[in-house]
Amino acid sequence: MSNKQRVLDHLRSLSIPFEEYHHEAAHTMEDCLRLPYAAPDVTFCKNILLCNRQQTAFYLYVTLPDKPFRTADVSKLLGVSRLSFAPGECLPALLQLESGSLSPLALWFDPERQIQLVLDEDIRRPGRIAFHPCDNTATVIFQQDVFWQQVLPSLCHPPVTLRVPWPRQQTII
Repeated sequence: MSNKQRVLDHLRSLSIPFEEYHHEAAHTMEDCLRLPYAAPDVTFCKNILLCNRQQTAFYLYVTLPDKPFRTADVSKLLGVSRLSFAPGECLPALLQLESGSLSPLALWFDPERQIQLVLDEDIRRPGRIAFHPCDNTATVIFQQDVFWQQVLPSLCHPPVTLRVPWPRQQTII
């Protein structure tokens, strides 16, 4: 059974309400934001797998697609030194996923809790929130309250929520 089908079946078994869309592979955030259901009330999220230098601690960082990402900011807020992007082989090794299919829903495939979920508080907005169901040829959309009150607890990975600042704009004089 595919990861996508496993995620969709699990959502249904938990009676979690969601919208389901199938589409061509969306490899980038720009691809996601061009999907026909990318409405102003839908928050799409950028999902980044990070690790420490020794590759002994892993973090799934979820933020807004247009928010610039700086590892130094996230590292400092987490109290962890030198976070970097996890090597490509970590995604299939830890979660049995391909590149471009990472989302918090993948944490159902991490029963040993090797990955810490880290949420940028800016993803909590009015409306709905969208993720791939561990396959970039589909998208599931939840009402925000459903995601925070039903989906997150079902992941069994208590999240760390961070207030990550937007980078300051430099003024050129």
